[in-house]
Amino acid sequence: MQPGLDPAQWARLAEIRDNLIARIAEAETEGWLGEIEGLQVSLAGAEEKLRQLDAEQAGRHTAVDLGIPAFRDIAGRGGASPLPPQ
Repeated sequence: MQPGLDPAQWARLAEIRDNLIARIAEAETEGWLGEIEGLQVSLAGAEEKLRQLDAEQAGRHTAVDLGIPAFRDIAGRGGASPLPPQ
């Protein structure tokens, strides 16, 4: 994750992203072509930061499958076998 990104700021970044989307739509409606490119660059940056935060959060909550040992895997551990060798 990029230094300085705070997971607590996810909601604020999402709000900024949503605002940029609305501003791009307005600029397109009004024909402000020069404004659109700058807003799209800002939108791409906000979306990238959100992806980084999402990836960081997903990494923190990844489940690890430790497996469940089968009886045959643990039966021979410690002590004598209850059955005589065949």
